Order: sequence, then C-alpha cells, then structure tokens
Amino acid sequence: MKILLVHNSYQQPGGEDIVFEQERQLLELAGHIVITYCRSNWEVAEYSGLKQIELLGRTIWSRDVRQSFARLLDREKPDLVHVHNTFVMISPSIFSACREAGVPVVQTLHNYRLCCPASTFFRDGHICEECVEHGLWRGIVHGCYRDSRAATAAVAMMLAVHRQRQTWNREVDCYIALTKCARSKFIEGGLPTEKIFVKPNFVYPDPGPRSGDGEYALFVGRLSPEKRVSTMLNAWNRLRKTNIPLIVLGGGPELDRLKNEALQQDLTCVSFRGQVTRSETLSMMRKARFLVFPSEWYENFPVTIAESFAVGVPVICSRMGAMQEIVEDGRTGLHFTSGDAADLAEKVEWAWNQPKRTCLMGYEARREFETKYTAATNYPMLMGIYQRALKNKHRLCETSLAPLATPIHN
Repeated sequence: MKILLVHNSYQQPGGEDIVFEQERQLLELAGHIVITYCRSNWEVAEYSGLKQIELLGRTIWSRDVRQSFARLLDREKPDLVHVHNTFVMISPSIFSACREAGVPVVQTLHNYRLCCPASTFFRDGHICEECVEHGLWRGIVHGCYRDSRAATAAVAMMLAVHRQRQTWNREVDCYIALTKCARSKFIEGGLPTEKIFVKPNFVYPDPGPRSGDGEYALFVGRLSPEKRVSTMLNAWNRLRKTNIPLIVLGGGPELDRLKNEALQQDLTCVSFRGQVTRSETLSMMRKARFLVFPSEWYENFPVTIAESFAVGVPVICSRMGAMQEIVEDGRTGLHFTSGDAADLAEKVEWAWNQPKRTCLMGYEARREFETKYTAATNYPMLMGIYQRALKNKHRLCETSLAPLATPIHN
C-alpha cells in the first residue's frame, strides 16, 4: 500500500510528533511505501504586521497548499492519506483535494481542536466545555487560544467554516480516537459516531524494562497550565520531611514560573532539567521509581504514560479522563483526586515507602505495555482502520452516497 502521511508540527515538540514518526517507521518496516507531507508552525514567524491577515486566511483555507497537495496526489497516487495535524500552516483545504482525487482519508484526533479552539477543554484552571454546549463564540469571549480573542476568533472561524461545508463529515472517511473517553467527547462535539474508531498510541522501538527499584520520582511533559505542575509542587511541599527527589523534564511557557515557585518554597529536592531528547527521557525513566502525571484536562493518550509502562514504571495520575482509563488504580499505578495536593502527597509517600509494592505495579505496567501498546499489537489495528476507509471510499464511489461504517465498540 502507498500511504501519504500528513503532519503540521508545533513550535514546541510533543507527543504528536513522536506518534507521527513512530507510525511512519512502523508502516515502512511493514513494507508499505510511505510519503510524507510536513509543515511546521515555525513558519508563522514569516507572517508579521499586515501579513497576519493572510495567516488568518490560510488557517481557514490555504489555496497554495491545496494546489501543491493536489499535484502531490496526482503525481504519487497514494492509496490512502493519513492526516495527523493540519493546524496552522496546512489547513483543512487538503481534505477537499483528497475527495476530488478520490483518495480515502484517515485522521488521528490527537487533541480536541475540532471541538474546542484551545484544543484542551481547559480554561482558567478548570475543565471548560462551553464551546460544545453553547457555541464557538464562547471561546472568543474568553480568548481561550493563546489568551487572545483575535487569535481565538481565527480558530473559531476555521471551525465554523468547515462545519458549514461539512468537511469533517464528508471528507474524512475514518477518525482515530486514542481512548474511549476521547471518542465520547468527539461524539458530543458533533463528529459522526460511525466514523470514529479507537486505537491507542504505542511505543516503538521497545525500550525494554528497567532494573532496580528506582532512585527518584519523575515528571515528563510540557510545562503548561493544564498539566498542573503546581499541584505536584504543592504536594512536594507537604512532603518536605520525607525529602523525596523529584526530577522534572520538559519545557514550556510555565518553566520559569515553576522554577521560581519551587525556589520560593525551598524545594531543594526538586530538579528542573528542561527539554531533553527522547532517548534521554527513556534513560531517566528507567531509573525512576514512579512517574507523576498531575494533569487536570481530559488528555487523549499521553505518550509519556505508554513509555513509562514500556520501561516498567508505574504512574501516579489524576483520577479523570484518559488517565483514569489507561492507568489501573492499584495495579499499574495509583489515582489521586484531580487538583488535590494533599491526596497526591499521600499517594506519593505511600509509593516511595513501599518499594516492593511499587515494583510489582511496575511489572504490571510492563505487562500492560506488552499486551496493548507495542508496535506488534498496534499495527493490525491501524490496518483495520485503513481497510475500513478504503472500503468506505469504494462504496462512496459506487453509490455517490455518504459512506456508512460499523462503529468499533471498544
């Protein structure tokens, strides 16, 4: 099969980039011909002053990208297009080029952008679903995207235009949601139920299990408001007497503020290491006793949790959304009440003082990885969704009717 992968990377590297690269490698190793079409949001820097008006237009519909993409489709004639992200530089205009060329489309839903301009269902320190419940104008009022009403209006306009022209319903054959929780949110947001299938992220290559009990607690992720690293620091403030070492890996808009917060609380056992490579992250995971994941938004499927399972490290996470779905309380990790620093401190202290029990949870986490999150288990799931998209497109060509698909009940 010849597959065209599409991805628009963000300025801050993240899990979407890892998943895109892993699936590219997986498909090539399986013998498929893989073509990539990639853009980067670093290109936004070229649009300053009045050119930002042009950027607004191309966020909704990039004519030059659509033309170049149509030429690529004509030249390469792929069997299928798999889209990971089109925001900002690619735009949804490529979907119409695929429909015109008769090429089926699969899109992975890495975040909640199609339902929420901010993509997170998170605002001012709490979950917010007003754009689903009341309309996209609510996001504009709050300035949810980049704390800017103008920027939020641009994203909301993109969503409104493509909802009006039914891009999401007519021009995408299958969607990949990463968890059952995420799938339910997309259905609430108006995406067609029969087109959304659940396939989790995976880890490739297998990094292998750790050895030993672990030397520290670890956080890995983007330092942004929804990750609620402040809750973790408040928990460590309560654990001052136990002096549990905590290493924080990652960069982001809150890095400096969080460093200052830790300094003000005199948390000498907390070390911020900044952004590191994936190989360095996995190396440090192998030496961790457990991973702390205090995020307070729904998440989709954090690659970090899958990687932690892969090296046999249990996860202490918020009791909500996909995290609650992925991590089994008492078996592969522990749950704490979202936003409750005291509850988190209690779980961390227990896990630190019970190394044998924590090690057993690590073994179970590794078994969970081997059962659900390897490349070998993920590949047939991906192929099953691809085949559904191909069948749907064939049926559409034969009947000129919207494709009908049987939903996967996961």
